[in-house]
Amino acid sequence: MVGTSLLGHQATARLAAFALVSAVLTPVSAAVSGGLRGMSPFVATCRDRPDEALALLKDARWLSLGLGAAGAGVVLCVPVIARIGGAPREVIAEFGALPLLFALHVLLSAVGGGANGALVALGRSRLVLRSSLPSTAVEVVLLLVLAPSMGVEGVGVALVTSTALALTVSNTLLLWQCGGSGWSPRPRPREILRMAKVGLPMSATLVVKFTALGAVTYAAARTGAHGAAAHAVLMSLHGIVGLASLATGQALTPEIARAATPREARRLARAALTIVTGAALAGGLVLLRFGEEVFRLFTSDAEVLASAVALVPLFAVHTVAGNCGVVLGSALMGLRRSSWNLATAVVGYGLLALVMTPMATTWGMAGLWTALTVASVLILTAQAVIFVRNVRLSASVAGGQVT
Repeated sequence: MVGTSLLGHQATARLAAFALVSAVLTPVSAAVSGGLRGMSPFVATCRDRPDEALALLKDARWLSLGLGAAGAGVVLCVPVIARIGGAPREVIAEFGALPLLFALHVLLSAVGGGANGALVALGRSRLVLRSSLPSTAVEVVLLLVLAPSMGVEGVGVALVTSTALALTVSNTLLLWQCGGSGWSPRPRPREILRMAKVGLPMSATLVVKFTALGAVTYAAARTGAHGAAAHAVLMSLHGIVGLASLATGQALTPEIARAATPREARRLARAALTIVTGAALAGGLVLLRFGEEVFRLFTSDAEVLASAVALVPLFAVHTVAGNCGVVLGSALMGLRRSSWNLATAVVGYGLLALVMTPMATTWGMAGLWTALTVASVLILTAQAVIFVRNVRLSASVAGGQVT
């Protein structure tokens, strides 16, 4: 959010460039995190044996490393992707070294990520603050220092530095909690395969989702730099409001995996949905009432401001549906039914991919965000039906397995 604000007040083209590179980074990062999140239901069963979590994390990292190496290569191809996608030349000229810096961030996450997720699954979620707060503070300070002079490249340097610090602290805390034992020196193919059956569908789901959202960003760029900038501001705010669903979903997965009965699993899902719905509605109401004032924090461009304000009603509906969808996806992963989540993403975002360009061409940003919002609602509806059906068919959820 800080980076978006700083770039938005510098130049609209810089903000648009940042949005386009981020649109490629997001699905790549999601692929890596999805591979790592596949370990969560398994680590949850080791809550009384935390030393075993280290070996599981090592196995998960072998999977994420392959995803991260491929993803870093994709990020390096952003200038080519932008040209093929029809981005304006003045926007592409602002990329600089940002693709290289973002690729380095992906590799770091693949090699050292997952420690915070393991801490949450082990019931040590408060420790996550010890790595998150210092790294966030460092990133904000570096943004304030580097972004004014270096532009988008300063944002990249801040992210890489923050990532390195967060990974160092989180892994140190995990080793401290687990006693430093249980670390498997070699990959265990059987364990990797078990987690891959859960993690890869989740990873693929996130890739499909964020690739589609990235394509939406490029569709917005075809309407001009102002459209891309307005979209960047809205998605930045969507990410802030979405922190509730990200955190709640990450906490929900191990709890669903440990639930003793289908009734308890449904109760946990309802509680999580209540949390994220309240957060999303609160964010939407703030923007409906004070949208113009909030957007002025991100841009001084009158055209960008007007476009963002006009899209707030659609933003509110999309945020509620999207956040609830994240929670239900996490619940399905806790049931080890993440392949169903992949199916809903393929259908929902596939339909979005078919209509987004015609909608943007015909009705501009309003048409594009209408398509995005309808897709989110359809995906949420399908996820709800699938979750209820899978829990109902389950004889038990004991021990982290659905039968």
